[in-house]
Amino acid sequence: MTQIINHQSNYQKLPELVKTLINNNPLYQENLDRQEMIEVIDRNFNPVVVPDVNSISQEELMKRIKRILSLHLVSGMLNDLTPEEMKIFDESVKRGG
Repeated sequence: MTQIINHQSNYQKLPELVKTLINNNPLYQENLDRQEMIEVIDRNFNPVVVPDVNSISQEELMKRIKRILSLHLVSGMLNDLTPEEMKIFDESVKRGG
């Protein structure tokens, strides 16, 4: 007898989780490309890299994806700095504040 599986693998859920997070955050919507972020998440959670992703709860996956999106958001903001602003930023980071 064949079992019907209603369970969708977490690998298959990743794009939907990314879309949900981006759709619910105006900063992500304005500053991140949805398709690019889906590709980034797919690479980060590749079965070769993270073979046990299906053992991670959806809540934990959401937290991890949110951290990656936030990192890309912040790193993208640095691209908008002028050379002078970047120098000030670098000096501030070196001083620790």
